[in-house]
Amino acid sequence: MYAVETPAALMARVAAGDARAFTAIVGELYGPALRVAVRVAGNRAEAEDAVQAALTRLWTEAGRFDASKGSVGGWFRRIVVNQCLDRRRRLKVVAPLEAAAAVASEQPDPFEATAANARARRVDAAMARLNPRQRAAIALFHGDGASMAEIAAALDTTPKAVEGLLARARNELSTLLASDRPETRDQ
Repeated sequence: MYAVETPAALMARVAAGDARAFTAIVGELYGPALRVAVRVAGNRAEAEDAVQAALTRLWTEAGRFDASKGSVGGWFRRIVVNQCLDRRRRLKVVAPLEAAAAVASEQPDPFEATAANARARRVDAAMARLNPRQRAAIALFHGDGASMAEIAAALDTTPKAVEGLLARARNELSTLLASDRPETRDQ
């Protein structure tokens, strides 16, 4: 049995072609990466494809990882975000998010579940209308809990620029959500 290894040590083994180390690092990175990718891509299928492409890059480019420049998670998150943004640029929207069928909830109170689903759809629809970099910044900061420095690394920018992206994204989301309130639509 192996002792628990740090992600950086696992990456060194992956760079040497160790498939077991790759399996171990995938186990650590997959869940958080998929959560970020879903938020950035706005579509689970696209997010899963982006994460798979990022994992392929992790395997083929593991030797490029430099522990002195940051964590394995931060390095991989940058790959995932870039995959999502690249896919988004190539993607042609064929149907609005509102057209997707709502998934039935197993919540005990259907009224609360319906209200929560409606709020989530409104937020998702508003997020989908944001600039992709703003959407990525919001998803990384609020969804993944990433620091300004980690977001800056993932988006290849500065922490100060991330602050601006977040401020613009929050303002835009606030405006979009305020204009989509049910009570304002009925008037």
